[in-house]
Amino acid sequence: MGQPKLSAAAEARPWLLFLCLAGAATAGVMQARAQPDSNGFISIDCGFPGPASYVDNNTTLSFVPDAGFTDAGENYNVSYAYVTPRLPRSYHNVRSFPDGARNCYTLQSLTAGDKCLLRANFMYGNYDGLNRPPVFDLYVGVNLWTTVNLTDTDSVRSLEAIVVVPDNFVQVCLINTGSGTPFISGLNLRPLKGSLYPEVNAAQGLVLLYRRNFGQTGDILVRYPDDPHDRIWVPWFDATVWDVVSTTQRVRNVNNDRFEAPSKVMQTAITPRNASKNIVFFWDNSLMQAKDQSSQGYMLIAHYSELNLLASSDVREFYINLNGKQWSDSIRPEYLYSDATYSTRPLRGHTRYNVSINATANSTLPPIINAVEIFSVISTTNVGSDSQDVSAMMAIKAEYQVKKNWMGDPCVAETYAWDGLTCTYAAAISSPPRITGVNMSFSGLDGDVSSTFAKLKAVQFMDLSHNNLTGSIPDVLSQLPSLTVLNLTGNQLSGSIPPGLLKKIQDGSLNLIYADNPNLCTNGDSCPTAKGKSKLAIYIAVPVALAVTIVLLLCLLMLKWRGSVNKPVKPGHVPTCDEHRHSSLQLENRRFTYKDLATITNNFQRVIGRGGFGYVFEGFLEDDTTQVAVKLRSQSSNQGAKEFLTEAQILTRVHHKNLVSMIGYCKDGEYMALVYEYMSEGTLQEHIAGKHLTWRQRLRIALESAQGLEYLHMGCNPPLIHRDVKTTNILLNEKLEAKVSDFGLSRAFNHDISAHVSTNTLVGTPGYVDPEYQATMQPSTKSDVYSFGVVLLELITGKLPILHNPQPTTVIQWTRQHLARGDIEGVLDPRMQGSPDVNSVWKATEIALQCTAHASAQRPTMTDVVAQLQECLALEEGREEDATESLYNGGSGDPSFSDNVHVADQSVDISQRSNGFEIGAGPATR
Repeated sequence: MGQPKLSAAAEARPWLLFLCLAGAATAGVMQARAQPDSNGFISIDCGFPGPASYVDNNTTLSFVPDAGFTDAGENYNVSYAYVTPRLPRSYHNVRSFPDGARNCYTLQSLTAGDKCLLRANFMYGNYDGLNRPPVFDLYVGVNLWTTVNLTDTDSVRSLEAIVVVPDNFVQVCLINTGSGTPFISGLNLRPLKGSLYPEVNAAQGLVLLYRRNFGQTGDILVRYPDDPHDRIWVPWFDATVWDVVSTTQRVRNVNNDRFEAPSKVMQTAITPRNASKNIVFFWDNSLMQAKDQSSQGYMLIAHYSELNLLASSDVREFYINLNGKQWSDSIRPEYLYSDATYSTRPLRGHTRYNVSINATANSTLPPIINAVEIFSVISTTNVGSDSQDVSAMMAIKAEYQVKKNWMGDPCVAETYAWDGLTCTYAAAISSPPRITGVNMSFSGLDGDVSSTFAKLKAVQFMDLSHNNLTGSIPDVLSQLPSLTVLNLTGNQLSGSIPPGLLKKIQDGSLNLIYADNPNLCTNGDSCPTAKGKSKLAIYIAVPVALAVTIVLLLCLLMLKWRGSVNKPVKPGHVPTCDEHRHSSLQLENRRFTYKDLATITNNFQRVIGRGGFGYVFEGFLEDDTTQVAVKLRSQSSNQGAKEFLTEAQILTRVHHKNLVSMIGYCKDGEYMALVYEYMSEGTLQEHIAGKHLTWRQRLRIALESAQGLEYLHMGCNPPLIHRDVKTTNILLNEKLEAKVSDFGLSRAFNHDISAHVSTNTLVGTPGYVDPEYQATMQPSTKSDVYSFGVVLLELITGKLPILHNPQPTTVIQWTRQHLARGDIEGVLDPRMQGSPDVNSVWKATEIALQCTAHASAQRPTMTDVVAQLQECLALEEGREEDATESLYNGGSGDPSFSDNVHVADQSVDISQRSNGFEIGAGPATR
């Protein structure tokens, strides 16, 4: 007796169904093919190449390629060995998703509030040559639908859900859970009347377990056009226990039928061969494959119709028992009219559900059943991101052809939130998350600044810096009510700052950052007109004194702005590690004159470094044995006395083995310098770039750097934020011990007052800057955690923070993409010496990604980081000890890297169980 193909319900989670707009040059053509047909059906052949659709011979339905519904994944053909004449054409190919944790299809042109049937089809067919069917999750929006577990290479799996569409679009997403690459063969949508399946509503949906057509002989499926809704009815008949009852006449639906079972299905039924028997069947709670869904329960629908014209003396009357208790009233099927008895509440609380259809005492004929449907219930009570925000971001994605893996809901679930977006989540479950921050810096954007950004009504900060945006700044951005920071640095914008934004700048509600736009005119009255003339010429009558004043003010602003990526700000206080804040420089270390420095450095003979402050020179103190580094402020340095005083003040008060120690300072007229301990091995960046550090060395450097930062955050009162953590600011001594340096940009903050430092200046180095700080202009200790996470990724991967080949991206996104494919080997720096412990590498990479979480609340503290890195180092040192012992005992030495990777597969293909769903004749009860 063949077993049905089944799907499973999923844990109730928030969900969103939203619109995906086309973005390619061929968008209009593809969207035309992505529309429903005349029935409202959408039939997608996933992985089907080319632009043309085709008509399926069996159903007469038109199937379209999937290129108009998703912009991710790769097309493959299944192995030829699995292509048989009976295999439907849509199973000959698949779309595979090796990149990204979440990949989605978007089905649109729907009507909000309508019900629809979704069906996803799968056949592995060894398309990738690995002969390992994957296990992955399937979602409707962000709500888990089921876990797809294909244990057989040639098995065909069809999964179905019935849901209410809350908007004019619905998404189906495949989630990589680390057990193989997700793929899909086909995806269908069938609209349903609102009156059908009354238990489906905005609060819950149904996931199909079984749909059985009793009495149908052979293996003929009933579906469209026999079922106008294209439900698939699987035949079920056992001649050893059942008799078939059938008719060739049409079976009509009763008025207000809740299910509209097709006549083709209702024309056959079963009855016990032994008239004194009952019809019995059961299903197990264990059939639910999804995670912890047993509490949601099941729905049972029993379809029946009388197919024989009964004599006046005959009575067919029966009732349905469930687990020994009467579940239905007495039923007398009407001749050639279909009707159904169904659950009005989910069935719960049993490990097995035993159904018995019993004749009543008044019945002269045995019971009858034509068809049955069994569903599991999923909750759909929560909402996803604001639909206008979603539509705007999808339009922006399409307009700029964004190559990031932006899939599914931008904010929900938070695990899969889009990189570069900051969302706020309301306490009320009915309130959708809103997008409050957009960071699309270094994203390769071309063309104008899209006016669609103005539809993100809740956005507070927007970073479009370091792209290739051209044209003028749209004034429509001034209509964003909450926008406080707009960063347009490093583009090719032209024209003048529009009046709406100027007004916001003047009233202090907007911080506009626009450096490195050579064609952007920031003086509205003197910008060239379209004919190349200055608007200022129109106002010749303006007094010369006023014009001179304006020019002088502009020059002053430009001088203060020079070399910085941001607008000028008021100078802040100088932080200390004491409980008291000092208004003037109070240094405990030695004070040098400029002449002393010339002597120490042999007239500044050997340069050993250079930074924003100036050059760093090698020197020796008077004893000729103590080597020092002298950082002399250049006259052209964009770091002034404030930064000098900050670093000097901090270095006199911080004392930790992993922080660079200051020996003395110089403030001699216009000359400023710091004298600190000499770090013979230079910067960490130099070692990553070319000195082939082992994994153990890299871990120890990371741990020591983290300990230095932890001291700044926890050992100082008030705590210190470094604000410029990067590999060039981590120095190494002759023992390769790491020490954090360069405190000129540091700030202090008070835990009791605020979690952030109030500042209007963005400081730091591109690629290392915390996006939340970049957006709000308020750094916190978590800003240092983010930067350290980037440093840790550099140690792991050997790559720079910002990558440009083939597309602009960050080392964070690059690493996430590799890990989504389970490719930890591809993440490791190929120049790394030795064979590292795989568990140690995984853990360190996870720490780095935790540190670089977009929202600071999701990042660990430096204390947490230190503890986890100590565990990583212990794992690596333990592996080295085991390897040494193995070699000493005649073993094979270190295991290969790949041998340490193992994913246990404890899943079970429930559809292959022989006792999953049984039906037959049981003893009579009368």
